[in-house]
Amino acid sequence: MKTLSLPGHDITIGEGHPLTVMAGMNVLESRDLAMRICEHLKTVCERLELPYVFKASFDKANRSSIKSYRGPGLDEGLRILSDVKQAFDVPVVTDYHTPEQAAPVAEVAEIIQIPAFLCRQTDLVVAGAEAVMESGGWLHVKKAQFLAPWDCKNIVTKIGEVTGEARNPTILCERGSSFGYNNLVVDMLGIPAMKALGVPVTIDATHAVQLPGADPRTSGGSTGGRREGVAIIAQSAIAAGADGVFLEFHEDPDKALCDGPSCLDLAQAETLLAKLKAIHSIAAG
Repeated sequence: MKTLSLPGHDITIGEGHPLTVMAGMNVLESRDLAMRICEHLKTVCERLELPYVFKASFDKANRSSIKSYRGPGLDEGLRILSDVKQAFDVPVVTDYHTPEQAAPVAEVAEIIQIPAFLCRQTDLVVAGAEAVMESGGWLHVKKAQFLAPWDCKNIVTKIGEVTGEARNPTILCERGSSFGYNNLVVDMLGIPAMKALGVPVTIDATHAVQLPGADPRTSGGSTGGRREGVAIIAQSAIAAGADGVFLEFHEDPDKALCDGPSCLDLAQAETLLAKLKAIHSIAAG
């Protein structure tokens, strides 16, 4: 299976390499909070000798309600992400939502991410592939809730046709599949199925516990979640062969401005990541 190395950073994802940690906050709320979360997670990952990438979104375009908090937007969001990078010397991952955003986002973020609902949008995929081909970064693609793992082959092929197969910078991300109404499940057999496509695979354990449109606090005006399930899904997916983990934290999850029911308390980070490292070591043989 292909491994990918991130230029300018001592990070390689794939078989035979340490578990890659993409972790941070769901959406940027303030510069100071982003700094505190990044500092804490970087310290934890350094102590555990795990490669670390800071994650935060500048805009959450897919919201249940028009009144839901979306973030600071492209310009201010990229300024904050750039400040975090410079302050802590870490790579960052963030999503983009339109083809026009791909290039400016890739100028700041070493890893640019295609949201799950948009992973079949050819113009978006091509723009991202072109942007990371120019920047040397990675393209992190979340598998749609409606897509079979093996059907991600078409996404990988699209990207390879732009970048050349030898350069293909794709990482696929499992984040659950729709299961009836207001529910998601993760089929752990999907992890090796996606790895069989020849690319690294991550698990988004935070979004995999979402209950779409089912937050009782807002009568369905936002997404609910099962925070207690994050560790279970993360541990199971890494045991199944995932090469990286994608997690969201907050200093006070119940007060997070977006997807609070699914994110973890920052104080839990070290305990969870230590367990995931141990499981990854065993799974890697």
